Amino acid sequence: MIVKDIIDILKGEVVYAANLEAEVHTACGSDMMSDVLAFVKDQSVLLTGLVNPQVVRTAEMMDMVCIVFVRGKVPDQTIIDLAESRDITLISSPYRMFTACGLLYKNGLEGGCDV
Repeated sequence: MIVKDIIDILKGEVVYAANLEAEVHTACGSDMMSDVLAFVKDQSVLLTGLVNPQVVRTAEMMDMVCIVFVRGKVPDQTIIDLAESRDITLISSPYRMFTACGLLYKNGLEGGCDV
């Protein structure tokens, strides 16, 4: 799957486009960045309802290529600028996190957590 596919599946609005052709193999949905850092590996996309700079910093540390803000949330310009400097695509989706994760899973995107 590529980032463009995620936009289509989640009826997303592109807030900042870094690389819409980037390959995406796994995803993670969480509002707790400590959980993302502790339990997630090999992620490409982060789905979250949290809108602050720590989300972009966490995504960068985990080598993620895309952040999806659920529930129609849109980051402010500070967060957009930070994502631009880190080359991370930002998307806003109207779906709640559970639905967004389910839609991506249904369309072939897997989670990357070790169980």
